[in-house]
Amino acid sequence: MRPKVIVYSKVADAVLDWLRTQCDVTYFAGLNAQTYPLFERALAEADGLLGAGLRVDQTLLEKAPRLKIVSNISVGYDNLDIGELTKRGIMATNTPDVLNDTVADAIFALLLAAARRIAELDRYVRAGQWRSRSDEHLFGVDVHHKVLGIIGMGRIGAAIAKRARFGFDMKILYHNRSRNMEAERNYQATYCTLEELLAQADFVCLMTPLTPQTERMIGEREFSLMKKSAVFVNGSRGATVDEEALVRALRNREILAAGLDVFAQEPLPADHPLLSLDNVVTVPHIGSATHETRFKMAKLAAESLVAGLSGKLPDTLINRERFA
Repeated sequence: MRPKVIVYSKVADAVLDWLRTQCDVTYFAGLNAQTYPLFERALAEADGLLGAGLRVDQTLLEKAPRLKIVSNISVGYDNLDIGELTKRGIMATNTPDVLNDTVADAIFALLLAAARRIAELDRYVRAGQWRSRSDEHLFGVDVHHKVLGIIGMGRIGAAIAKRARFGFDMKILYHNRSRNMEAERNYQATYCTLEELLAQADFVCLMTPLTPQTERMIGEREFSLMKKSAVFVNGSRGATVDEEALVRALRNREILAAGLDVFAQEPLPADHPLLSLDNVVTVPHIGSATHETRFKMAKLAAESLVAGLSGKLPDTLINRERFA
């Protein structure tokens, strides 16, 4: 009997067509008030689950007694209750590596945009305010030859360091749970404490996964340690930052600017105070959002799903210790 899987996020037709050659697929391009009841009914017979962003916890798993694998189309997996999945003997996979360069490009674009006030000055031109030669009130700050502090030197952090070191001749500081010797060799990155990084960096880039230890790790104290000329970039998860403290730091010019791809609440409410500040560049959680990379992510997730359902251990298995 062919395994039954649910795909609950929009994926490329080619990926969906291939998956249908391997499994019986129930497909939802997205979950909403109309589709969720149908999704819940399909869970009762589902062997596999594939998509992005859905909270997979005890409540959902109670409705999916046959589930063998959950394949997350994301490198982050804070939406998955790994402890509960492991306890139930359900495999969990993600999509590392294939998005590293794409996310690093996006994060560096945010850094540059915040430093050179690209979004603000685009609005300035469009509003017809550009009536004379550029003057000091339009100036930004240089990026080249500055100090970049990366909090979370994983694969994506290392890709950001590569761009900074070889593209902009920046000095790299980093803070991580453990030292990344490869980053130190390849990019002359220097390991330091969080406090040292915050005090010395001209640009602070937050790239940690969301865990109980990293939740709200950057708050009022951390912003107070940064240079007044510092630019803060968050490419991790919104919950790793105290947003109220960030708003105060930006509003009071305790730091110069911020570039943000992630937020505590997504989509970001239209009346959020961050959106009233000129010294913030915001994008809608699009770090990996290119056609090429999203295709690779969906393809990898589908291949991992099929591997798990065929009795193999997927290369991207998160809770590998349970199945070793």
